[in-house]
Amino acid sequence: MSRLVFATIFWLVALPVAAADLIMVQQPGCAWCARWDAEIAEIYPRTPEGRAASLRRIDLAALPADLALARKVHFTPTFLLIENGAELARIEGYPGEDFFWGLLGMMLQANTQFKGAS
Repeated sequence: MSRLVFATIFWLVALPVAAADLIMVQQPGCAWCARWDAEIAEIYPRTPEGRAASLRRIDLAALPADLALARKVHFTPTFLLIENGAELARIEGYPGEDFFWGLLGMMLQANTQFKGAS
């Protein structure tokens, strides 16, 4: 019995915990959102960045009231790095695939325990 309890506790402690979420604020008809979808969306969950900050999508018109933002979101897409319901950082707009990965990596390194791609 004690081995089972120990093994269960060890297993629970060893589980990776996603500390942050990346919220993509979007709206219907957003051409830059569509471009992000075409260039990034499919691979994002399989990247080190995607594992460090899981993606959630929220419509600009339906932002949750309990989300503590540094300032109002005006542009789509806007990528919000959120932890415990509070904004840590953001990327406004989609600057293209090459710049997006660089900006996201810097944002994650500055605000989480993310160490970059291994």
